[in-house]
Amino acid sequence: MTDATVLIVDDERGFVETMAKRLEKRNMTVFQAFGGDEAMDLLAEQPTIQVVILDMKMPGKDGLVVLQEIKEAYPLVEVIMLTGHATVPSAVEGIQHGAYDYLMKPCSFEDLNQKIAEAVALKDKHEEEAVEARIGNIAQRMG
Repeated sequence: MTDATVLIVDDERGFVETMAKRLEKRNMTVFQAFGGDEAMDLLAEQPTIQVVILDMKMPGKDGLVVLQEIKEAYPLVEVIMLTGHATVPSAVEGIQHGAYDYLMKPCSFEDLNQKIAEAVALKDKHEEEAVEARIGNIAQRMG
C-alpha cells in the first residue's frame, strides 16, 4: 500500500482507534474524529488528508450532512462511507452526494485497504487534471 493520509470519522471510539492502528501499520498517516464538526476542523487544519472514512449514522450531524460539507469545501478529498445499517437507498444517496464508495460494517480490513488505495489513486488523478486545466487556462490567456 502506498502511503496515504486518512481521516476516520465515527462515533464508535473503539472502532476508530482499532482501525487507526491497523492503517498506521500499513504506513498510512491517520487522523481521528468522533463527530462531523471535529472532522471538518481536522480537514481545515490538515490539508494533506486524501481520504475520509465516514460513518453514515452518528449523533449530531448525520454522515450524509458531513459528506455534503466535505465535498463542498474539499471537492478533491475522496470519502468512503461506512454503515452498519445499509439500505440500497442510503447507499445510492451517499454516492449521489459524492462518496467514492460505500462499505458495510463490519467490513473486511482488506476491502477497506483496497478502497483507500483506489480512492487515493483517483484523488491523485483528479489533482493532476486540475493542474493541467489551470496550466491550459494560463497558456490560453498568454497565447
